[in-house]
Amino acid sequence: MKIEQIYTGCLAQGAYYIESDGEVAVIDPLREVKPYLKRAKLDNAKIKYIFETHFHADFVSGHVTLAKETGADIIFGPNATTSFDAIIAEDNQVFKLGNITITVLHTPGHTMESCVYLLKDEKGKDHAIFSGDTLFLGDVGRPDLAQKLGSLTEKDLAGFLYNSLRAKVMPLADDVIVYPAHGAGSSCGKNLSKETVDTLGNQKATNYALRADMTKEEFIKEVTDGLLPPPSYFPLNVQMNKEGYDDFQDVLARSAQALSPDAFEAAANETEAIILDVRHQNEFAKGHIPRAIFIGLDGSFAPWVGALIADVKQSILLVTPVGLEEETITRLSRVGFDKTLGYLEGGFIAWKKASKEYDTVTSIKADTLKGIKEDEDVLVFDVRKEGEFLSEHVLNAKHTPLDYLNNHLTAFPSQKTFYVHCAGGYRSMIAASILKSRGIHNLIDIAGGFEAIKKSKIKISNYVCPSTL
Repeated sequence: MKIEQIYTGCLAQGAYYIESDGEVAVIDPLREVKPYLKRAKLDNAKIKYIFETHFHADFVSGHVTLAKETGADIIFGPNATTSFDAIIAEDNQVFKLGNITITVLHTPGHTMESCVYLLKDEKGKDHAIFSGDTLFLGDVGRPDLAQKLGSLTEKDLAGFLYNSLRAKVMPLADDVIVYPAHGAGSSCGKNLSKETVDTLGNQKATNYALRADMTKEEFIKEVTDGLLPPPSYFPLNVQMNKEGYDDFQDVLARSAQALSPDAFEAAANETEAIILDVRHQNEFAKGHIPRAIFIGLDGSFAPWVGALIADVKQSILLVTPVGLEEETITRLSRVGFDKTLGYLEGGFIAWKKASKEYDTVTSIKADTLKGIKEDEDVLVFDVRKEGEFLSEHVLNAKHTPLDYLNNHLTAFPSQKTFYVHCAGGYRSMIAASILKSRGIHNLIDIAGGFEAIKKSKIKISNYVCPSTL
């Protein structure tokens, strides 16, 4: 028996490859399926099953394409409905894979079709659970992402989740290994661990949602408290996962169109495409195409694209580092953005060589800001998340979180210079690009973000541990 976790940091997502006696199961695969096909070929094995723990909202799964390529059966839990052929399993249904078995444990709560898959080894012993978004390390799946289900509320779903965990998961032995679908950085939970594998016993001891003495009322309150609105692209990804989508190779073939600076400029002028610049934030600051939006590949690229561009049908023109065009298209497709019209051939250097107009972002060091603040009253805008801001922030700073920046546009002055920062510089450059695209140019970015601000001895609020917020 082989179990391989294939973890994608950009999405904080774990897919799983399981092989036994020449038969393979893949759990929650990503949209580009070549790695699974290659892995099975190396093992001289056949992919037999594709297990989906639920209809994912934060990425487009590879189940449809992988089934077409291999003939494998797609398996969902009870209550699932699809527009393609799939096995809608019953609770406790057992699937044999080589010398091992995988049992469906129906665990409604995160969504109504959510399942945990229990793997039993060659001796029939409970070995591991693939817990999807039902159970994370340090948290559980948020109960507000399911599509509208009649009169059910997020509190109703939280109640179902409480019952599912206590009836199906917590009775399992402490030495059972937990393989979740996501880790820290995912929007599918509130307090996910940076670790990606643990034992169930350790989770029982440390995960707030698995406290043995916890009442259902306490669970519902704690799980639903502090939930922020989910990213706008989530329902669109759910729809693609339920109804199907174009093969990634087809998306790549039509998207990887090299455009000269003149052709790129014409496409930008003649369409409603967004110019998406994915270079490093420092390169973007030095020079970029006017009105381009920066979301760098080096950060949580795909989730920020989904949260800020939102509409997966939005046309996109790409500015990438030379050689990373295909990777960028791949990562866009993972969250359903399939309408890339092409990329700037030769990158931004080619744009400058063609004597095209370009813009810049003024960026200063935190030490420089400290000197300015000592001489005059300045406006500082913090685009970090709420928990980060409440934990500690520059005194008198205004909080305009990047996730909801469009809701705060009126907070920014139209003429007076203001300063923008995040934690390290990535998100503030995204914010700067969005503001400049809206015609707000009187901004200055703080290089190095809050980390640099703290070192500069600028006055900040008293520290509050984030876990207490």
